[in-house]
Amino acid sequence: MQTALRSGPAEQAIFGGPPTAESLGLKRRRRAGEILIQGFLFFSGALSILTTIGIVVVLVRESLRFFGSPEVSLVEFLTGTTWQPHIGAFGIWPLATSTLMTTGIAMLVAVPLGLCVAIYLSEYASERARSLLKPVLEVLAGVPTVVYGYFALTFMTPLLRSIFGRDVVEIYNMASGGIVMGVLILPLISSISEDALSAVPRSLREASYAVGATRLETAVRVVVPAAISGISAALILGVSRGIGETMIVALAVGAGPAFTFNPFKGAETMTGHIVRISGGDLSYGSIDYNSIFAIGLALFLMTLTLNFVSQAVVRRFRKAYE
Repeated sequence: MQTALRSGPAEQAIFGGPPTAESLGLKRRRRAGEILIQGFLFFSGALSILTTIGIVVVLVRESLRFFGSPEVSLVEFLTGTTWQPHIGAFGIWPLATSTLMTTGIAMLVAVPLGLCVAIYLSEYASERARSLLKPVLEVLAGVPTVVYGYFALTFMTPLLRSIFGRDVVEIYNMASGGIVMGVLILPLISSISEDALSAVPRSLREASYAVGATRLETAVRVVVPAAISGISAALILGVSRGIGETMIVALAVGAGPAFTFNPFKGAETMTGHIVRISGGDLSYGSIDYNSIFAIGLALFLMTLTLNFVSQAVVRRFRKAYE
């Protein structure tokens, strides 16, 4: 009788140890649709990796041709303060300084406004207000950057000149481009920061309210520190977005490399210089043509460094809340 009872899967689980997948009829079956989806996902990931590798290979190969020219010195490229290819001056700092200046101005605009918007949407806004403001932010993110560039040139620059004076603010200047770039980055920072704030457990807010904290104190002293890793990632991503912006700086900042820290002066960023030079009549293999790839490689290394910094910051400040 006992032997007969052990013949089924349930009896094996009771008398003969845990049943196997085969004994219960749960053997995994491969489906054609699942195989196709898995193959497509693998292909997409492999294509992205191969594309990135191809871009890096092209940048490095053309940059080596640039630095292999007798007119170019790597030390001068990294330390020089004059960029005038027609006289053999290839110092990257005029282009790098204007890039960092415009990005810094943009972050001064986007960070406080973006965090305030994120805190409002996460802690104060009703469902109706959130449903109205979210699409507005998405519309800002979807406006073509060339429109932002003409907006900076035709609206922001005259506004700055009316405030600070025409003798102080040039027609093409870093301030107007940086301010409008901050408006462009604002939806990115606010959206990612709002997601990070919303992910904070409700129990932390309730514990703060239980000890008598106000909603503002809870948002600033509890919720924001708990979401600092996501907010930091949003800020660094915004910096990367600002460094890589092209059309705004090409239209509003200027078209001449200048080593200056005056935000009201015209200058030329790294991306703006690439756009201007690549649109000219340059012969393939010339030193001016190869300089585009050297600048592109410098931009790639800057954004790559920011990504590494972002990962380090996220790992440093990430906290687990149960």
